[in-house]
Amino acid sequence: MAILDSRGFRLGFATLTIFSTIASDFWRDLTTWYGYGAVVLVIVVSTVLLLVRNRSTIRLTRLPYPLIAFLALAIVSIAWSAYRPESILAAVTQTLTSLAAVVIAALLSWAELLRVLGWVFRLILGLSFVFEFIVSAFIRHPIYPVWVVPDDPAHPAKLLYWSRNLLFEGGKIQGIVGNSSLLAQAALLGLIVFGIQLAARSVGRAGWIWLAVALVAIGLTRSATIFLAIAALLVVTLAVVLIRRARAPRARAGTYGGIIAVVVVLVAGAVASQRVILSLLGKNSELTGRTDIWQHVIHTWSERPAFGWGWISYWVPWAYPFTDKKLLYVEAGGVQVLHAHDAWLDVLFQLGVVGLVVFAALVLSTLWRSWQLAVDRSFTGAKDRGAYSWVALLPLLILVAQLIQSIAESRILVEGGWLLLILWAVKTKWDRSVPELLQGRPRRAG
Repeated sequence: MAILDSRGFRLGFATLTIFSTIASDFWRDLTTWYGYGAVVLVIVVSTVLLLVRNRSTIRLTRLPYPLIAFLALAIVSIAWSAYRPESILAAVTQTLTSLAAVVIAALLSWAELLRVLGWVFRLILGLSFVFEFIVSAFIRHPIYPVWVVPDDPAHPAKLLYWSRNLLFEGGKIQGIVGNSSLLAQAALLGLIVFGIQLAARSVGRAGWIWLAVALVAIGLTRSATIFLAIAALLVVTLAVVLIRRARAPRARAGTYGGIIAVVVVLVAGAVASQRVILSLLGKNSELTGRTDIWQHVIHTWSERPAFGWGWISYWVPWAYPFTDKKLLYVEAGGVQVLHAHDAWLDVLFQLGVVGLVVFAALVLSTLWRSWQLAVDRSFTGAKDRGAYSWVALLPLLILVAQLIQSIAESRILVEGGWLLLILWAVKTKWDRSVPELLQGRPRRAG
């Protein structure tokens, strides 16, 4: 099984896994659930083989404790779940996704991970524009996923469309993922990755083209959450730069104080001006129906506040309480809602207050290690004076983007969102050596 030790196999596995979890809807919409299942089977088998092959270096006992606690709670929740068969499947899926992330974190260097993410987001964005062009130039009408047959073809729900044929109209395109919000998030993550690659000089001039592609995708999807995320990312990046420049302990303490004061002022101003901000973003006080969904979720959680209703990740429309209109049967745009549109409320509903505390511990510990990685020098040897690395910003910036998305979507709990979260949680704990990339060589501070 020498192929398992090859660099090409590792990079190929990571690329397929990250692409297939972030763009999972692409496989389902193109090849049906059976085709998607075949892709998942390939990933699962590869994950198990790599775990066994590298069992001496991948020590699962060294995983972050909050991650172990969350997975254990999801598995144990099967005992009190209101939808036990589905909870079993959800817990298995969550564990397998976590193991795939662990394998990638253990076997890829930071430089290789950055390269793979660059490939993934180029694929997603490039294929999305090719797909939307084909639909608008040749098909010339909205299309459904291959497995979808609308109940009322004369008045179909717009949310069922894979593409709404809006590229030439400058409308909110959906790309290969079939959803403008998900495409916007992929474009934002691509923007982060491409920007870091350019700053680290690990790509040529073509990197600017892909940066422009990501910006165009953000402009065409026009997601309000993404614009908020961009503002947050600018603030975080500026904060990292300021902390890096303040090298003396006293200077750093003063800089931290100033940053905290500015963040408090910005948050207070945003809260006070929320109506104006929502208006500028084209949203009303109901946040496109999300407040109604949140009320249903909170009401349902209140019936089982401590440990929740059982882990499920994606909601299943055929099981109780998702079939009860007084609880979680909620429609939006003629389609039944299948998540809480807020990751924190989803955890609260599924695993209760206990689960929310554990999830918060996982997120905050990962965020703290990502921040430390970003603001501290990286050392590659005893005589190394250390260097600040642009690549070291990768987990921090992507995690911040995910956390902003978690306010309005639950994707951080499933598929690509969960895989990236666990990737950062494990990688920032196991590997704190992030040399800067400059024409393939580490760049050291003078």
